Amino acid sequence: MLLNGRGNHGKTPARAMYKPFSFSLLALAMQAVMHPAQAAENKNEQEMVVYGEANASADQQQDYAVKTTRAGTKMLLAPRDVPQSVSVVTRQRIQDQNLQTVDEVLTNTTGISSQQFDSERSSYFSRGFEITNFAYDEIPTSMGDAWNFGDAEEDTAIYERIEVVRGATGLMTGAGDPGATVNMVRKRAGSKTFTGNVSASYGSWNKQRYVGDVSAPLNTDGSLRGRVVAGYQDQDSWLDRYGKRKKFLYGVVEADLTDHTTASLGWDYQQTNTANPTWGGLPSLYSNGTRTHYDRNVNTSANWTGYTVESRKVFANLTHNWDNGWSFRFNGTHGEQTFNDTLLYIMGNPDASTGEGASGWGSKDRGKRTVDSFDTYASGPFALLGRQHQLMAGASYSRQHNATFSKDGPMDSDQIGIFNNNWNGRVTEPEWGDWYLNSDDIVRQKSAYTAARFSLADPLSLIVGARYTQYSSDGSSGDMRKYNTTPYGGLVYDINDSLSAYASYTSIFAPQTKRTKDGAWLSPVTGKNYETGLKADWMDGRLTTNVALFRIEQENAAEAISGEFVNGSSEQAYRATKGAVSKGAEFEVNGAVTDNLQLTFSATRYVARDSDGRFNSFAPQTQLKLFSRYRVPVLPDLTVGGGVNWQNRVYTDVTGPDGETQRLYQGSYPLVDLFAQYQLTKQLAVQANVRNLFDREYYSYLDDSAVYGEPRSVSVSMSYAF
Repeated sequence: MLLNGRGNHGKTPARAMYKPFSFSLLALAMQAVMHPAQAAENKNEQEMVVYGEANASADQQQDYAVKTTRAGTKMLLAPRDVPQSVSVVTRQRIQDQNLQTVDEVLTNTTGISSQQFDSERSSYFSRGFEITNFAYDEIPTSMGDAWNFGDAEEDTAIYERIEVVRGATGLMTGAGDPGATVNMVRKRAGSKTFTGNVSASYGSWNKQRYVGDVSAPLNTDGSLRGRVVAGYQDQDSWLDRYGKRKKFLYGVVEADLTDHTTASLGWDYQQTNTANPTWGGLPSLYSNGTRTHYDRNVNTSANWTGYTVESRKVFANLTHNWDNGWSFRFNGTHGEQTFNDTLLYIMGNPDASTGEGASGWGSKDRGKRTVDSFDTYASGPFALLGRQHQLMAGASYSRQHNATFSKDGPMDSDQIGIFNNNWNGRVTEPEWGDWYLNSDDIVRQKSAYTAARFSLADPLSLIVGARYTQYSSDGSSGDMRKYNTTPYGGLVYDINDSLSAYASYTSIFAPQTKRTKDGAWLSPVTGKNYETGLKADWMDGRLTTNVALFRIEQENAAEAISGEFVNGSSEQAYRATKGAVSKGAEFEVNGAVTDNLQLTFSATRYVARDSDGRFNSFAPQTQLKLFSRYRVPVLPDLTVGGGVNWQNRVYTDVTGPDGETQRLYQGSYPLVDLFAQYQLTKQLAVQANVRNLFDREYYSYLDDSAVYGEPRSVSVSMSYAF
């Protein structure tokens, strides 16, 4: 519920995306007709409008835009009222674009680029800085690139939407990530009738996928409801000998304890087993210093390698809504993720002619991450100085325990033999050393936060807030204690019924889990985040646009050191930069252009530099992303669409075979996707998707090792709704 405090001129129910249930325009009009004297008496009073969320129409359920979000402030607002850049990838877009993992969603989100270190690990960047803050139903957790605990490979079948707030988000997550924060919103058991969907698909490299999603009432009046999502996937790859199997199960039970109170309890399980995974990529340089060029199917793994990841989460939610518009929410989760792997890393610079000279490093690793997090807050309207405002206040606690162990198996060039396009991974398993501790750390974060949205005038609102954080880390990497207050401020001015201008500021405080080559933690990132821009919405909020200008100033931002690892392990080593500054602009249009056309288009351009020059030069500074769906009017059962992602040229500096620094470039490239869907019956649909239509060859990661991106692929699926 939302109490709108704009006053008579600012009261726009379509704008606020809510359906009035008291003090409505209709009621006041009737009052003016039946009691004109009383109406005149009330004419100059500010009108209090309380809105309740309306049920979306069938068209709105297929939209690429959302009408409300808690992203950024935890207050339920229209996206236009949030003074930061917010992108939401809806269920419909996930389905159309066939985005099956969180990794695929982020790769296609406005302003985000990815670096795929190998077949199992990726990292993500926004505005030049790495994204490490992830949240599940607003409960924050942290994700690092050192080990794969399965975060990026989580299946999107269990999520209703994924929200991304770009820029620092200290108010929402405590340790404010300067790049962006990603919030994954789980599906809920909201249906009081038996309903569901089953689908099956088959695609390139023998990729088979089966998913079922069923909701049902568990008692006669539907006050107790359940939902189950289950899936299985089996696939090969364009990489030789690679294979992966994934299975997942998600269940949630939701109960209306009273007319105003709802509680839910859920469980989430996922397991992936990978045969012949890569660790790192192909050598980037031959022994003579020239660039390598391998076939895209060459897999650097050995036949004895494998990777298993298992994830279990239990979560609970309690929501209570009062008649006066106030609400209380409690979220809690306990998660356990484990991994076990046996890997081979190909090192060195082989001879261009013979393929000799490369060495290897075998590694057996295992690890466990345990997360316990709780978050609770209340939000609602209040009156002050004759105007209506909103207030939010809450507290959170999280404890994360990470423990990893390894044992090594060095391999010389004689054991590796010839590494060229005919490499088949048939090498003898090395002699393994003893298990040793890589890391064993406990990270705790306690926070209290508050924010208020003041209606200063009919067209002008101010959001101010702050978050106090106690952060501690204990363990093998040393102890750390940090205390910080993160302020937040934003202004939104309604230029007219469709267009608003905004500006915001927040400070940056982000303790890091990045380490130097000696194993010490980097100092926390500190700095400032400024953003200003214009936001607009049309078609009753179904189409939104955002133009943003931003500037981010940081100290101690982490930057990877090419070829350096922590204490000789497989964990990437980093350095703390000085004076890192990113400034740029973003544009996004998203939603229903017409009832038949859904569109998302974004353009991003920034420049990031530190005291040594370009910062994170491997991340593209210019990106264009487009995707659309069009329901053909003359054939209403047919929907077609597609899009393109383009990024500019990037580079990285590496140490060549002669010890000199050498600059490697990845040229600019576009990736074109297509899709078509046909509704065979009211319940049965068939869909085809093509990725990388023109089979563009490119690197998804380029350093002293290189990883090729996915070639052209095709998939066909059928789904049955009931």
